[in-house]
Amino acid sequence: MVRRQPHALVYAPEVKHHLRAIERQHYSLIRETLEEQLSFEPDAETRNRKPLRQPAVFEAQWELRFGPDNRFRAFYEIDRENRVVYILAIGVKERDRLFIGGEEIEP
Repeated sequence: MVRRQPHALVYAPEVKHHLRAIERQHYSLIRETLEEQLSFEPDAETRNRKPLRQPAVFEAQWELRFGPDNRFRAFYEIDRENRVVYILAIGVKERDRLFIGGEEIEP
């Protein structure tokens, strides 16, 4: 059986700013979830992972929902040829409002 190489995860420089608006206690959950969900099949559509219609937040191609009550959102794009997932933004969803870096993002 051939084992597939995982995708590398590359974080946009802005993500560091986005994380500052999220409580530190959630950092390990965010890191572990992104590694688990996006390393091997980042383009497999699931209930919590879906392709986005353009134009999307930060020009992202995909959205991943995760965490308690699916509170967190990660927006990313995939370079299939080079097996790289670019994490473009991480935010918090509160009811019908999305906050990235502490600022509300309009749909």
